[in-house]
Amino acid sequence: MMPASGNPALQAFVSRIRDEIVLAQVLIRRGEGRYELRHTADRLVEASKLPLLPPSEVRTICQFTREGRFRPLKSAPNLRAGWRLLAANDMELETALGQIYPGAVADWYAAQSTRPPITHYRDFAKRQSGMYRITNMMSDIQAAGVIQVCCHPQFCLKQRLWTVDGLAPDSSAEKSLILCLEPCALLLEFARKAARIEQGEKAALELAPEELATLRAALQALLTKPEAGQQEGDFSSPANPRRIQLLLEKLPPLVNPARTIERE
Repeated sequence: MMPASGNPALQAFVSRIRDEIVLAQVLIRRGEGRYELRHTADRLVEASKLPLLPPSEVRTICQFTREGRFRPLKSAPNLRAGWRLLAANDMELETALGQIYPGAVADWYAAQSTRPPITHYRDFAKRQSGMYRITNMMSDIQAAGVIQVCCHPQFCLKQRLWTVDGLAPDSSAEKSLILCLEPCALLLEFARKAARIEQGEKAALELAPEELATLRAALQALLTKPEAGQQEGDFSSPANPRRIQLLLEKLPPLVNPARTIERE
């Protein structure tokens, strides 16, 4: 197997692979003189039952979900399953991972240094100009809420190392080996939309516990099964999954609707 000569990040990463390693939704197995990559959901599937993916078509499994929706965030937990890929050496492994999870190996290696190049939210937001200046106007509490939603494991598998006052970084247990060193463009756009929503006129609603439970259930159903054609990065849509989750976080806790029903 050709060694990862000249690339310290790749050398460090492959040295961690004994028999196998999991990188987000990709299972990497070391074989005789090569690597095999497959989706973690296909761990127990016989190799003969998984189509062998040519290196030239790796990008095709990363661009769209199984339902055909575009994947603006490659670390989202919606990578298509049902394939296997062979890498003949370390360099081919790097090329494949670079298409499936761009920058993952380099960021993982950078985070191992004594002074990781982490940019926290407030420093990141202060650099913004134009329509994104509003992202620095949110309070730390508001920003923390936006970050928790946008970077939730149901939306992103990167382990967030950056933060804002009052919010801890992600734990390794709830995320993957892919490390996040600074806010991404998707987070920035979501923060801009959330800030605009906060500035908007508010409507006062009085809901009975049963009504609140119905609203919560309807929103959770939309999260489980998004509308057809709903794009992950379209934050102008009221049905956007992250906007739905942000609203769910703002709903007051249920006041045990069962007690009200018992009085009927």
